[in-house]
Amino acid sequence: MDSQQKQSESSFLILALSTVVLGLAVGLAAMLLSFFLENIEAFFLNFHESTANPGPAGTWPWRRLISVTIGGIIAAGAWWAIRRPNQPKIVGIKGALAGKRMPVLGTIVHVVTQIFYVGTGGSVGRELAPRQAGVLLGQIWQRILDRLGWRNLSAEDEKLLLAAAAGAGFAGVYIAPITGMLFSVEMLVKKTTMKTVSVSMGMAMIAMLVGSIAKGFHPYYLVGDGKFSVTILFIATVIGPLAGVFGAIARKAFAWAEKTQVQSAKIFAFLPAMALITGIVAFFTPDIMGNGRALAQGALNAESGKVVIFLLILAVLKLVITFATLKAGGSGGTLTPAIATGAVLGLLVGAALHIYFPSIPLWQSTALGAAAFLAASQEAPLMALFMIFEISHLESSALLPLAWVVTLSAIASRIYLKLSKK
Repeated sequence: MDSQQKQSESSFLILALSTVVLGLAVGLAAMLLSFFLENIEAFFLNFHESTANPGPAGTWPWRRLISVTIGGIIAAGAWWAIRRPNQPKIVGIKGALAGKRMPVLGTIVHVVTQIFYVGTGGSVGRELAPRQAGVLLGQIWQRILDRLGWRNLSAEDEKLLLAAAAGAGFAGVYIAPITGMLFSVEMLVKKTTMKTVSVSMGMAMIAMLVGSIAKGFHPYYLVGDGKFSVTILFIATVIGPLAGVFGAIARKAFAWAEKTQVQSAKIFAFLPAMALITGIVAFFTPDIMGNGRALAQGALNAESGKVVIFLLILAVLKLVITFATLKAGGSGGTLTPAIATGAVLGLLVGAALHIYFPSIPLWQSTALGAAAFLAASQEAPLMALFMIFEISHLESSALLPLAWVVTLSAIASRIYLKLSKK
């Protein structure tokens, strides 16, 4: 056996070991973050989130206002502390994949603060935190391999492990391994091979199994019964392009807000002010709080078009408040707020066309809207398709209309982005 073959076998064994170790570690981190979120929601909002109870509607309105306002003040202090000029710069997922090292303490504070702020009612997604935690654990594991003298991986394999760890963080929180794998392969590695899929899928599966200790295997969104008919492709043909354009606009807006967000001590004024505004809106309608799960579920529960205008106003408010929160110095995901907005858009189209397609349940149009808007806002049609499929526990007849609607959304998004550059 020559040295090159020995090195290849050694790399394979280290990659396999790393997949298992990181799957367990990231799954444990995801589980702990889930428990932390549950405890924050219980303490601040006297609220126990579940599939059947996605928002703090039963919480006293004044408590909702006070909770998110206090959360904004505390989060502002934490984010200011780790962003000061004398502190190591916080490195994002893309920076870590490019070779930059995440500061351990600063990243932990950053991750925990995101979950804390969402738990108090802040309007950002919770999915970024476990992904960043996964990448941090990946870098720590690679340093352990270095010290043991076992690190015999190429730069490409090292990047793959970090990307897979990010996807595993998602899978551990949302119990969605295919989505976690596609996040790694489609959005980060951007290379589909036997190796990238196997490592990402294996790590996501392990993290999902560990994370399920906290979350169980319940659907994240409750949907209605019934198979998707081929007829719904006509509705999907309307939803896809609309969601593609508006999803692309949302993506550009969120990216600009994050790029130009408040970094200095001004965060002590801007973020608590946004938290207060969030609390004032939540005083009247709690669905605006958190990552948008309650708003999406409200759209999925709609049985007629009578609530469409109200939900549409909430969806616009959700986008604006999430955008302003990021601009004011907050950090968090934009994935689940996008799902909420897309769900309302799908409901709007479904209700408008219901007279022509009365046999198609509104919840099916709503699910298609969520997938289409997500596909455009994240530029990841496959991930969007399987996320809605997995977390809603849809059955196989949903795959065809989901595939069609995300395809149209991706095309419309790409055309819009090209035209907007001219």
